[in-house]
Amino acid sequence: MATQRQLIAAGVADEHGTVPRPWLRIQGPGDASTMWYAVLRKRERGVHIGTLTFRHSDRHASLLQQGWEEVPIAAIAPLEDEPRT
Repeated sequence: MATQRQLIAAGVADEHGTVPRPWLRIQGPGDASTMWYAVLRKRERGVHIGTLTFRHSDRHASLLQQGWEEVPIAAIAPLEDEPRT
C-alpha cells in the first residue's frame, strides 16, 4: 500500500498517477487523513486487495471481523524493489 504521491516520487507511477500492475487504486477522497480513515487490506487469491474506511465505524468493525487487517501508517509506502514505469 502506498499513496499516489509516494508512488510518483518513487518513480513507480507516472506524473498523472497512472500505476502499473500489481498496483491497484483504492477509491477515496483526495484529502483522506489517516486520523479519520483506516487503510485495510486482505489477501485474496494470492494478492492483497485494499480499501479505505472510516475508523471506528460499523463498516470498519465488519471488515475486521471478515478478516481484513489494518495497515499501519508506517507501512504505507512503496517497496524499494517495486517495478518502475
